[in-house]
Amino acid sequence: MFARSQLFADLPFLPPAFALRAETASDEAAREALLDAAMGPNRRRKSSEAIRRDRLPAEGLSLVVESDQGELLGTVRLWNVSAGTRAGEDVPALLLGPLAVSARCEGLGIGSALMRRAIAESRWRGHGAIVLVGDAPYYERFGFSAEAAARLSMPGPFERHRLLGLTLRDDVLAGASGLIVPTGRPAEIPSAG
Repeated sequence: MFARSQLFADLPFLPPAFALRAETASDEAAREALLDAAMGPNRRRKSSEAIRRDRLPAEGLSLVVESDQGELLGTVRLWNVSAGTRAGEDVPALLLGPLAVSARCEGLGIGSALMRRAIAESRWRGHGAIVLVGDAPYYERFGFSAEAAARLSMPGPFERHRLLGLTLRDDVLAGASGLIVPTGRPAEIPSAG
């Protein structure tokens, strides 16, 4: 008979207990470090970043997962945008991203938990649609599709097949077309003087 420590000695990492909660200001440094590690040094050059730059996330839609030791293991944020226009009117929506999970925790369901909570919270708060740029095979399981965002575009270069949409109510994205632009609250930018 093996002792418990011998039985699990070859496992590189045992999943910690984790909690999904709203992001707080004290999470900023850990969130940025996680995003840098997960997405690399060019993450700020993406088209999605142009939409998020100098804006605050949508109210109540910045979520994190932390271990029972307080280590940040995952993050997702959503941003207020106009998903193009329909009949000359802006189409209010959310832009999801970035979604990131610590490399040592991939495959534990943290990303899926963040996605499910982000979608449920967005619906509960009355939002009608979410758009994102990401891998369709991953996001399709949550209801996202390229067809829902087929007539939308991002500022700057983007891969058409990676622009995905999800309607939360009233077929909000039907007939929407054009550029996705930020509409959220501006971030306070420190003055130079």
